[in-house]
Amino acid sequence: MSSTWHEGKTTMGGALGASATRRISHFFIYAFLTAACAAIAFPLIWMISSSFKPDADIFEFPFRILPARFFPRNYENVWERLHYARLLGNTVFVTFFATVLQLTTSTLAGYAFAKIPFKGNRVVFLCYLATLMVPFQVVMIPQYTLIRTLGLTNKLWGIVLILAFSPFGVFMMRQFFKAIPMELSDAARIDGLREFGIYSRIILPLSKPAVASLTIFTSVTVWNDFLTPLIYLNGSAKWTIQLGLRSLFTEFTADYGSVMAGAVLTVLPVLVVFIALQRQFVQGVTMSGMTG
Repeated sequence: MSSTWHEGKTTMGGALGASATRRISHFFIYAFLTAACAAIAFPLIWMISSSFKPDADIFEFPFRILPARFFPRNYENVWERLHYARLLGNTVFVTFFATVLQLTTSTLAGYAFAKIPFKGNRVVFLCYLATLMVPFQVVMIPQYTLIRTLGLTNKLWGIVLILAFSPFGVFMMRQFFKAIPMELSDAARIDGLREFGIYSRIILPLSKPAVASLTIFTSVTVWNDFLTPLIYLNGSAKWTIQLGLRSLFTEFTADYGSVMAGAVLTVLPVLVVFIALQRQFVQGVTMSGMTG
């Protein structure tokens, strides 16, 4: 009986030791994650705080989260000086149509590569995917020549056309479509449904997570794009938000408070899109890489 009691005591001590070790490991994990989140969130907090400060207080040390002098004039400067409503309209126009077109082309091409067997399917897909390795600087001049030939320079539709195609989007949608059982498509073909009907009535409704993920990737990329508008847009009437904010920097001065206010206004629509689609975002990214 004494032996049994000692064995029970030993087992209980081992369980308590394991529980204590688990709690300690969890403590360090949560502490690390908290520190990482704070480091990631600090630039955003600094941006919001600086947008309500005069320039003289932005770089003060130590850093103040709450402004010593509340200065909302920065937002008025951005709205009036940059004609922010016009910049916002141009950016929304480009982002909306570029995202819609890129979703259309990516889902159609992804469906063709994933669900329509044809000779050279894999070779064509790999060749198209290989364009991801081509630097933008290599295709920049040919693209500009093409847009100029079409008469779309200094026009928002020119930027939309440039951003309407994405090898990454095709790859992502193809990977997700391949995870959908082929039996569904075969059954639909037997019932007399054509390929576009299968794509629109069966595959797309099952692909909402992937479409939501690609919508976030595309809209954020287009919204924050600086180089493409810089190349194709000449007049300030066609500028996007990124070009407008850049105009606040001159050779010798910079209106940092207005820049921070403009950055806050620019981030808000992106947050709205992400919050609206966040439920499907992680699922779409995870499932898009399940098949080869």
